[in-house]
Amino acid sequence: MKYNGKMAEEVKIAYIGGGSRGWAWGLMSDLAENEDMSGDVYLYDIDYEAAQHNEIIGNMYNDLEDAKSKWKYHASKEIKDALSGADFVVISITPGTFDEMHSDVHTPEKYGIYQSVGDTSGPGGIVRAMRCVPMYEEIAENIKKFCPEAWVISYTNPMTLCTKTLYRVFPQIKAFGCCHEVFGTQKVLVQALETICGIKVEDRSEIKVNPVAVNHFTWLTEAKYKNIDLFPVYEKFAKMYAETGYTENLDKNWMNNVFKCSQKVKFDLFLRYGFIAAAGDRHLAEFCEGKWYLESPEKVKEWGFSLTGVDFRKDELKKRLEKSRQLRSGERKVEIKGTGEEGVEQMRALLGLRELVTNVNIPNMGQIPNLPYGAVVETNAVFRDNSITPVMAGEIPMEIYPLISRICGEQEQLDKAIAKRDVDMIFNIFANDPLVTCSYDDAKKLFKEMVNNTKEYLTMYDLSGLLK
Repeated sequence: MKYNGKMAEEVKIAYIGGGSRGWAWGLMSDLAENEDMSGDVYLYDIDYEAAQHNEIIGNMYNDLEDAKSKWKYHASKEIKDALSGADFVVISITPGTFDEMHSDVHTPEKYGIYQSVGDTSGPGGIVRAMRCVPMYEEIAENIKKFCPEAWVISYTNPMTLCTKTLYRVFPQIKAFGCCHEVFGTQKVLVQALETICGIKVEDRSEIKVNPVAVNHFTWLTEAKYKNIDLFPVYEKFAKMYAETGYTENLDKNWMNNVFKCSQKVKFDLFLRYGFIAAAGDRHLAEFCEGKWYLESPEKVKEWGFSLTGVDFRKDELKKRLEKSRQLRSGERKVEIKGTGEEGVEQMRALLGLRELVTNVNIPNMGQIPNLPYGAVVETNAVFRDNSITPVMAGEIPMEIYPLISRICGEQEQLDKAIAKRDVDMIFNIFANDPLVTCSYDDAKKLFKEMVNNTKEYLTMYDLSGLLK
């Protein structure tokens, strides 16, 4: 990488999972939109053909009139070629296929256990972690070997455990987990401010917040707009829409979009505990007791959000494969359209091109004093020239501490169990999860079935006793 005083040139980005038909295209657009970086993106994927397809698509952005910077895209057959000399490593992988995810999400339904996402917590998140963590161990070893000074941005779920794995394998790694869920809650606060106070805010970043806890179960202990404390504003807003949900900003068919929600889970948690739950309702529900919001599909609908079925994801993949074909052939034009993600802005800050304060997932170095030291937590941090400095967020308030400490403890225990490949220990964690509402014996049957369904990706474990 070279820096000429105004622009960072010859920046090398390695994208692990570079055959992505979603996140990768978003990164391409965000890179083309930025003005003060340029360089090369190396796309590595176990599906080399998918990486080749994205090489073609990525290089098309250079022909757009509104492209503000140039990036050369290269498909890499070997991870060494992608990583060697990289300034940044982006990791966005799927551990297995959607068939494995189908088991993660839907097998528990036989036992009355419903999951709205199934990739972070609950039975689906735990079994997914069994597949994903060993993959991250290998990636961390390769980063240590080929680009130990690179900054590593992880987008993969379960984010907490993936980020923890990177640091466990390579303690000196410069890595962080990146998530946009807090951004969505800032937008809800923008809506509350306009509804209650008549104040319009153009950019959600004007809402200053103090996030604490763990990824996808993040909470705000402070929220302000200029000199306005937003907690009283949000309380009025939550009470106003507690029964109906807030749907004014959604179209009439919003319930057909599995990613949309009416914020009723957020409002309910705020009115119970007095703090703002800062993730989408689909994620928040999975960290709570199983009967609260996920007792049945009917209950989920009452709470104004959706179960994200894996058949939907499979259908979306078919559409994205067709979109990829159309983009490569020129039937469909690539376009620059900002994603709202902050990955590129974080890169710019780490290159010294700006300063940025944003939420991030990194090991606890005291920013949350009453959670375990070294546990991966989500708080704000300051990004500047080659450094990330966590903001001291303060203790988890006692009102919500039991909810968060239980989840944090489970994640810490699961990290140790997977590192040891201790299947019995993993099962005990599985049986204790708040979503596993069936009997202990049924939990064991469920665990065996889920593991058996995904055993092709679990060859690093001794399953001989479990699957008898």
